[in-house]
Amino acid sequence: MSTENEGTAVPPAPSAPPVPVDAPAAPAPQAQAPQGPYGQDAQGQAPQGPYGQDALGQGASGDAGHPGASSSAPDPSWPPPPPPTAPYGDGGSGSGPGGWGSSYQQPAPKSGRGRGGLVAAVLVAALVAGGLGGGLGYVLAKGNDESTGSTTVSASANGGDVKRDPGTTAGVAAKALPSTVTIQAESTSGEGGTGTGFVFDKQGHIVTNNHVVADAVDGGKLTATFPSGKKYDAEVVGHAQGYDVAVIKLKDAPSDLKPLTLGDSDKVAVGDSTIAIGAPFGLSDTVTTGIISAKNRPVASSDGSGSQASYMSALQTDASINPGNSGGPLLDARGNVIGINSAIQSTGNGGFGTGQSGSIGLGFAIPINQAKYVAQELIKNGKPVYAKIGASVSLDDSSDGAQITDQGAGGAAPVEPGGPAAKAGLKPGDVIIKLDDRVIDSGPTLIGEIWTHQPGDKVTITYERGGKQRTTEVTLGSRVGDN
Repeated sequence: MSTENEGTAVPPAPSAPPVPVDAPAAPAPQAQAPQGPYGQDAQGQAPQGPYGQDALGQGASGDAGHPGASSSAPDPSWPPPPPPTAPYGDGGSGSGPGGWGSSYQQPAPKSGRGRGGLVAAVLVAALVAGGLGGGLGYVLAKGNDESTGSTTVSASANGGDVKRDPGTTAGVAAKALPSTVTIQAESTSGEGGTGTGFVFDKQGHIVTNNHVVADAVDGGKLTATFPSGKKYDAEVVGHAQGYDVAVIKLKDAPSDLKPLTLGDSDKVAVGDSTIAIGAPFGLSDTVTTGIISAKNRPVASSDGSGSQASYMSALQTDASINPGNSGGPLLDARGNVIGINSAIQSTGNGGFGTGQSGSIGLGFAIPINQAKYVAQELIKNGKPVYAKIGASVSLDDSSDGAQITDQGAGGAAPVEPGGPAAKAGLKPGDVIIKLDDRVIDSGPTLIGEIWTHQPGDKVTITYERGGKQRTTEVTLGSRVGDN
């Protein structure tokens, strides 16, 4: 896995196209990612394959399912396949003639005296200019000697103290950096990458992205290094592929840990200032700034394994985020964490022949309100809990809404018997176009919106059946675990 998850985005809707993101990490072996909508995961990898999720936790017909089975019986359709290719970006893979990273062709040398003449002319001009400059310098120095007897200029011994108020970027960074870590994850085979995390509590829990630590989940090695240089071994407490959130715990954690203050991502406004901290391309403790460019972006990203996709209703920022920033905090102007940097939209290739994409000003972060809930569940139970409606929806590119399929994944019913959707009267063929006041343009968008809620929440669903719009109230169910 590469060092950061740049994520692959969900196909764009007429009003708000789906997008992917994550943070930078030290360059690591990566598989070439397929082209897709908004970006790749911050590790430089993007999900492959068609969108494969459903709003229920069940896979749509012909697609991989989404988590949404009852907590007692894992849904066979999970994990869902990564999102499909989309018109926005290429997820960091691919190359094209004439683009960044295309090979440079040395121009053929010109014959004749044209080039030599030009060089000579340039040299003569340089000599003339040099002579002129020297002459002027001599005249000025001579005049100075005659009038003052010295050309020495006294410089101020002290430029004055610089005050950095708490609300400035420098003030926020100085306070937040000591509570961030650079994470090195390594699998049993020696493969891995770099990501970022931040202190969640005084017990030594660190919050990051699932794709940052995925390599170390099954017997691998995990370390966390603070800006002070202190390094600690760590272990994975729990991870959620669907949410792309993970919690690790420091071994022999120090007693002076200072958790970052968590903000309220629901109150974030477009145009608010943002500060991102991470380790882009392995450059630990890097600080970048920007603004909130948009909210509620439907984004799908992957850890690069091609087995599962993550869905989020993301915060979009133009703060520079690159592979290695994944898992790092996105802060507001007061230093409160408002999101976890997770994915980026990138151009077709890495540029300059690197093969790994970088920031083009389209980064995506998991809202902290959602990440906080997930992290608390992982610390408490070691497993994620997902909200679901219990209906399988199509994950095909669409701008008309999320259609409940006629057939569920693996022969399962498209509407779970006795599930939330069934109790609300939803049927196969219904097209969901709104969840509360949020417009739903596709299946992936619906999934991302459902996952911003918690099991037991009541939501109003607007859907179309037979050309007529209807509304119904759904009490969301729950699914435990990724499998």
